[in-house]
Amino acid sequence: MIEDIARSRLQPASWLLRSVSRVRPERALSLIAITHRYHSYRTLTRSAEVFNMAKKIIGFIKLQIPAGKANPSPPVGPALGQRGLNIMEFCKAFNAQTQGMEPGLPVPVVITAFADKSFTFIMKTPPATVLIKKAAKIDKGSSKPHTDKVGNITRAQAEEIAKTKMPDLTAADFDAAVRTIAGSAHSMGITVEGV
Repeated sequence: MIEDIARSRLQPASWLLRSVSRVRPERALSLIAITHRYHSYRTLTRSAEVFNMAKKIIGFIKLQIPAGKANPSPPVGPALGQRGLNIMEFCKAFNAQTQGMEPGLPVPVVITAFADKSFTFIMKTPPATVLIKKAAKIDKGSSKPHTDKVGNITRAQAEEIAKTKMPDLTAADFDAAVRTIAGSAHSMGITVEGV
């Protein structure tokens, strides 16, 4: 069966590599490299190396953790514990990376969990609503944003928030990012002067 799959010239090399690797991983490289005549041996060697080196991802964990205050208590502990990840290792790494930020500022983080119980994480910028509330010096947005206005921010403050949020926004340019922040502020019942 393996030889039939490897001799097939109708399927791309990557499909063959995955198929044969599932059946007999140790023979995948030699069979495909020898019998598949449309792809070079060098390309297949690289494909096999990349295929065998990649770690298997078992899931993604999305959390919002206060800067510098990650600890094993909920929500961090249970979320990482379900995947069998080292909770204290994550807490130390997260707290070290958020050391320069304002303490207590919520930071979204996406943790990639691998099958070998290792992990990586990506920190995002703080939510726009938190930054807007901080700039307007209010605790809570309006429950009726279009009729009840609870505060205001200047265009300069909106630009500062847009600079902070720019890596996570899908805006095409800086002006579009400022308008996005202004829209978020309006939906919270906060007026933006000059926009």
